[in-house]
Amino acid sequence: MKSREQEYRELFMAEALEYYDAMSRHLSELERNPQDGAALNELFRLMHNLKANARAMGFVDMGEVAHKMETLFGQIRGQERTFTGLLVTLTFQSVDVLGNMIRAVGAGQDTADAKPLLENLDRLIKGEELVEARATQTEEEADADASRKLELSDLVYIPVKKLDNLLNLVGELVIDRDRILTLAAELGHPALEATARHLFRISDDLQYSVMDVRLVGVGVLLNKFPRVVRDVAAAENKQVELVLTGQDVQIDRNVLQLITDALLHLVRNGVSHGLEDAATRQAAGKPAIGKLRISALTERDDVLLQVQDDGRGIDTEAVRQKAIRKGVVTAEVAATLDEEGVWALLFEPGFSMAEKITDISGRGVGLDVVKLAIDSLGGRLRVASELGKGTAFTLVLPTSIAVKGALLIELDERAYAVPLLHTDTVLALPNDQIFAVGGLLMTRVQDENVPLVPLRQLLYAEGDEPLPRATRADLDPAMTLHQVLIVSYNNRRLGLLVDRFLRQQNIVVKSLSKPLDTIDLFGGVTLLGSGQLCLVLDVPALTRLFLAKRP
Repeated sequence: MKSREQEYRELFMAEALEYYDAMSRHLSELERNPQDGAALNELFRLMHNLKANARAMGFVDMGEVAHKMETLFGQIRGQERTFTGLLVTLTFQSVDVLGNMIRAVGAGQDTADAKPLLENLDRLIKGEELVEARATQTEEEADADASRKLELSDLVYIPVKKLDNLLNLVGELVIDRDRILTLAAELGHPALEATARHLFRISDDLQYSVMDVRLVGVGVLLNKFPRVVRDVAAAENKQVELVLTGQDVQIDRNVLQLITDALLHLVRNGVSHGLEDAATRQAAGKPAIGKLRISALTERDDVLLQVQDDGRGIDTEAVRQKAIRKGVVTAEVAATLDEEGVWALLFEPGFSMAEKITDISGRGVGLDVVKLAIDSLGGRLRVASELGKGTAFTLVLPTSIAVKGALLIELDERAYAVPLLHTDTVLALPNDQIFAVGGLLMTRVQDENVPLVPLRQLLYAEGDEPLPRATRADLDPAMTLHQVLIVSYNNRRLGLLVDRFLRQQNIVVKSLSKPLDTIDLFGGVTLLGSGQLCLVLDVPALTRLFLAKRP
């Protein structure tokens, strides 16, 4: 198993060797035509990128050579000098030195002393006379060039689109594999069963190998935030210390891509609305410099991305009153909401605390876009806050969106899949543990009253009519135990009454085709081993429908 450091080194090597080849090519083009602006711009870009990458990896001398070369090409672009004479000789020598440094890194060797070259580059930048300058090569250098072999990187770049297609094909294979396994079990043929088990192992390994190829370190996104925080802090006239942790945590590249805007929104929101200015912080007995932490960690099969600040915190009562004034919730319902229930209102479309951000400790500038992004991935959002101490938003994300763990349930002799990410617990409730309040059936789960609703009522609901008011008399007296699936979304729990639970298994989710893709209650479809199509329930949509139609 490769270490993360080794993987980063290999990625650096692959990119650096490409840079080196491109530098040599563009230098030759520039030598033939010193007015070639495209070649000059590309050389400047390559040196800039190599400088940044080398410094990030700790290759100081390589970074310094690239930095001084970048400066020289910047002077040429600025028409402070022309690409002639000693400048041509020294730049070719510098690229050769960079090539030797890159190869030394790949071989695990120490790089040669770059001090003489750096001194000459410094002198050339300042317009001074070069030390030991030489328009020819030494005999040793000529021999080394003559014996040098062309090198290819051990790594290849693959467009994400190709990986997506490969994963889609693997998904098709997994579906057919499950069907073959089911058929083999039904026929009871020993040889077929043995072949089916072998197919299962191979396809399983292939599936996870393809998924593993798509994994990237969260750092590729997190490392872009120092500049973002610096710019927002400067615009807000605030002092902010950014702390990044967990950059090595691995996640599917597509998941990271889909969550980029949401994370950016939370970070900007944290600096702009979460952290106070220096004077306010000092008056409250806090350090003048606010702290913002962006961290990543794993929790079972999920990846957690957290944005945490030590700022104002959420003023729960202010949010409650603002939600009532904005018509997001009625005063009667708002009065029944606990702290987490009130915080969930921040993510309702159109809700914002921005109008009075200087008067109350608030959040909520377009946070509904964050929730929509997480819902699209089948993720969850956790909020924790303490007034005057700070706030933490935690995005709970699947490692991969290609294969999902799901619980299969049955309703009216049809199977449905519920993503495990939104399942809380399963219960077998006797009649005496179910009660009715305000037209809703309820049960007590971990010291919390959780509403219950028959799943068929939600699936078959029509128009804008509210759900029928329920009483205990609606319960089937012939059933001694009621099968209930507790799901959670946006810090709310909902109990779904189903016919029975089937099993838990990984599923490959396919998008619904038109016109079924317009039905919000379903997040896709999968094919079971029996060949039966199985709709995947969209828990956020079911929860929203229940809230909209509750009696």
